[in-house]
Amino acid sequence: MLVSPWGFGGAVIGNLYREVDDDTAAATVHAAWDAGVRYFDTAPHYGLGLAERRLGAALSGRPRDEFAVSTKVGRLLEPVANPRGERDDAAGFAVPADVARRWDFSADGVRRSLESSVDRLGLDRVDLVLLHDPDDHWRQAVDEAYPALHDLRAQGVVGAIGVGMNQWPMLRRFATETDIDAVMLAGRYTLLDRSGEPLLAECARRGVSVLAAGVFNGGLLATDDPAAHAVYDYRPAPAQLVAKARRLREICRRHGVSLPQAAIAFARRHPAVASVVLGARTPAEVRSHAAAFHAPVPDELWEDLAEAG
Repeated sequence: MLVSPWGFGGAVIGNLYREVDDDTAAATVHAAWDAGVRYFDTAPHYGLGLAERRLGAALSGRPRDEFAVSTKVGRLLEPVANPRGERDDAAGFAVPADVARRWDFSADGVRRSLESSVDRLGLDRVDLVLLHDPDDHWRQAVDEAYPALHDLRAQGVVGAIGVGMNQWPMLRRFATETDIDAVMLAGRYTLLDRSGEPLLAECARRGVSVLAAGVFNGGLLATDDPAAHAVYDYRPAPAQLVAKARRLREICRRHGVSLPQAAIAFARRHPAVASVVLGARTPAEVRSHAAAFHAPVPDELWEDLAEAG
């Protein structure tokens, strides 16, 4: 399975934080395609299935052998009564809470989740399937979910398998104790948080591909002017991290580099990283990501950042 070096993260078109209309979501996916993106990531968790439906609709009609799609398993979506029209605010998605998430890393749960995802996507197959956030479910994930994915890969139902998480120690266990193809690491290998370096080193040794997500740490590194009210890992950014981001920005500016440009380039330069996955809400955000992704970054910047600690 091949992925483009820049991947499209689908959480935002699942109405992460605030609503995106259908037309804007489709236009955003089309803009990513036009910018050269050929790897698209999504999950049932994102907008209670909305992101999968929107991504599949936007990709319909594209030559299926020209792009790769990943989705995730571990949360089953089950319809629930919602007479008061409650929203999915607790999970951060601006969608009606007409279905509920239920953790399930059983072999049957994996197969049911994947079947539902393929249905929502409207595609003939999913190229990469990731166990999604098994933090509190290690035993079931490694004893039941992983063997189920291993079998699906052996049967040719899916092309590749892996795990996606916001932490790196358990990902390292999967990389060393199982035969996965890829890990998606969110937010732990960035300009502000390099704690995931041991995982990337292990993946490089073992030939496990790393999909680097969350390189903006939820928003703090997404602009060249880190605001006091910026988001860091889905929460308001602590003042000391805002100050650190601003110091990083000043060093970057001395080299003619924007903060988002440096954030993307930092993740890209590690040999284990196969793709940097960037979410976008609008076509304009896609174009901004494209400019940052393709702009050159001088080696001297990394030397200055290392000197500055």
